Amino acid sequence: MTSTLRFTPFVLKLPVRPPVLVAKQATSIAALTGDRLGLGVGLSPWPEDFAVMGVPWERRGKRMDEAIDIVRGLSTGEYFEYHGEIYDLPAIKMTPAPARPIPILVGGHSEAALRRAVVRGDGWMHAGGDDLDALLERLARIREAEGKADDPFEVHVISFDAYTPDGVKRLEDKGVTDAIVGFRWPYIQGPDTEPLAKKIENLERFAETVIAKVQP
Repeated sequence: MTSTLRFTPFVLKLPVRPPVLVAKQATSIAALTGDRLGLGVGLSPWPEDFAVMGVPWERRGKRMDEAIDIVRGLSTGEYFEYHGEIYDLPAIKMTPAPARPIPILVGGHSEAALRRAVVRGDGWMHAGGDDLDALLERLARIREAEGKADDPFEVHVISFDAYTPDGVKRLEDKGVTDAIVGFRWPYIQGPDTEPLAKKIENLERFAETVIAKVQP
């Protein structure tokens, strides 16, 4: 039904999951959708996520780094082996494989998360808040320090600016490539009582008032 829509999880808690399984899921989705998967990954800040999955909370950052390396390596479609401090894998190969590398987009606001997005990822995902400009400045400094200021890099943000054409232009001027928008409070408890017709109306209004006016 579509040829341009991307599927971008926001975000998958990677270190509490087996990275080989995530790689298999990601490569299959990418292959099925014609390379339209952008894999958003994050490091959960909640110890209970690790506890319930039987994964140590300690060294979670190292686990995250190695998991990203494994997912990236296995998504090439070639034989890949990995011998790290957390994971040790023999040479294995996954098929089907995507025709192009899967963009890995790293979420998080800490210095470590921003650096991980630059060094190991292909982009960064913003979790919201009023400190967007400061985060973008920190991200730019890290990219410059790592010699990656001119490399392709996706920046996905949550901002009220995304709801108007002028606001989208302001975000674009700041280096933002993608805006994350929603039309209801995502943490509402209980069943969703909003009718389908209202959801469609919201999407159509956004398409007419924003998307149609900012697309080239």
